[in-house]
Amino acid sequence: MKICVVGAGNWGINHIRIYNSLQVLASIVEINPEKRKTLVSNFPNVKILENLEDVLQDPEIDAIAITTPAKTHYEIAKQVLLSKKDCFVEKPVSLFSVQAKELTQLAKDQNKILMVGHILLYHPAILKIKELIKNGKLGKIQYIYSNRLHLGTVRKEENSLWSFAPHDVSVIQFLLESLPTSVSAFGGCFLQPKIDDVTLTTMEFPENVKAHIHVSWLHPFKEHRLVVIGDKSMVVFEDSNEKDKLILYQKGIDWVKGEPIKREADFVRIDFEKDEPLLLEIKEFLHCLRTRKNPLADGKNGVEVLTTLEQAQKSLDFRKPETELLPPAKNYFVHETACVDENVKIGEGTKIWHFSHVQSGAVIGKNCSFGQNVNIGNNVKIGNSVKIQNNVSVYEGVTLEDFVFCGPSMVFTNVLNPRCKFPQKGGEFYTKTLVKEGASLGANCTIVCGVTVGKGAFVGAGAVVSKDVPDFALVLGVPAKFVSWVCECGAKLKFQNSKTSCQKCQKSYEKLNEQKIIQN
Repeated sequence: MKICVVGAGNWGINHIRIYNSLQVLASIVEINPEKRKTLVSNFPNVKILENLEDVLQDPEIDAIAITTPAKTHYEIAKQVLLSKKDCFVEKPVSLFSVQAKELTQLAKDQNKILMVGHILLYHPAILKIKELIKNGKLGKIQYIYSNRLHLGTVRKEENSLWSFAPHDVSVIQFLLESLPTSVSAFGGCFLQPKIDDVTLTTMEFPENVKAHIHVSWLHPFKEHRLVVIGDKSMVVFEDSNEKDKLILYQKGIDWVKGEPIKREADFVRIDFEKDEPLLLEIKEFLHCLRTRKNPLADGKNGVEVLTTLEQAQKSLDFRKPETELLPPAKNYFVHETACVDENVKIGEGTKIWHFSHVQSGAVIGKNCSFGQNVNIGNNVKIGNSVKIQNNVSVYEGVTLEDFVFCGPSMVFTNVLNPRCKFPQKGGEFYTKTLVKEGASLGANCTIVCGVTVGKGAFVGAGAVVSKDVPDFALVLGVPAKFVSWVCECGAKLKFQNSKTSCQKCQKSYEKLNEQKIIQN
């Protein structure tokens, strides 16, 4: 039997070592020229090749083991199977379950072996735990947790979930002989954006069995621990421990006369074979090549593990903080209870407080402040330094220029003749409203759509504005009526003839007629 190994990286070199020791290694494919030189010197009786195509066309090669980066697995495995050769692929078999399904079907169609590198399924300790479960030593399985923690081996192309958790997913599903009914995951990105360094995955299985997987490459010490808890006993496999790797704890909780009572008992060290898991895995592959038996970690197993990982990743993506969905610049504040849709522009220094909602297409300027329960409609445009107090809705069709003040619970409208039976939706049905620079809209006032509130104008509390308000006009009442002129600073103006100066801020104004004044 002759095997070719594709990829001589950190893990691939272990495959090369074992295949060579079993005297079945015929060739190695490696694209790195420096590594090829080293391989030539270390394995003088093995063909060292640069191109995969040379192996695919070699009739003497019986099977190919793929130990290249995960993103290449699918394409290489597909070429191998189409060349009618048996195939071993390191985990994961591909990046997507749909690709894994395609490879599994292709292997079946070609009548070829497809084995996936879920190495822990061949670990003697895992097989011993499986035996304990089968023999009823643990009783009914209730809960499984797995920690795979270390400092380092940080990936740039994948997160810790995809780097470490495939091993744990494969083991848990192997021990329980079932697939999870639900999967959820939490994570944290600390070293690189959008790449989770730490993840915690929770899995629920039939018959109320739970499991969780904690993986991290940002941990002060190495810990590879698997705990399986049954109603009779508990077993702990600690691969990172030099001794006492597998221990059975014959303890638990018993119910005595309706009360939960702790059951204490001595622990028992469980012996198991000390064979190297990779050696056992490769021997299984060679055995399947000879007997045409389907391996334990076959394509179907690869699909099942990928499906669980995809569900966990989907949960991770769903739980990303809302601020990550906002535009890249984070020089504004959004309270955690507020909701900001996609496609929104927010200026520097703006603050959006509790339970507010900014809808898609809105453009908000710098240094604005929105109080509690403020709603900004689709495509609304708001200038700089605008202050909107609690319980105000600014509907589509309304534009607020710089320094506009909206008092608590004041109301905008955007349809003149609203009818539920004949809804008017979309910007073309909305009547435009413009509030110019520096205008103030008092508490509980109503601005009927279609009007313009002038620069520096002041609408009194509770007023109903149904027609245009001139610049610097103070209007009160229902309907709102002109009362007097006001300065930009808010103080009332008293004209003598046609000119005046504000007694508060000294700004000068000129009256052009009874309905219009200008600032000099």
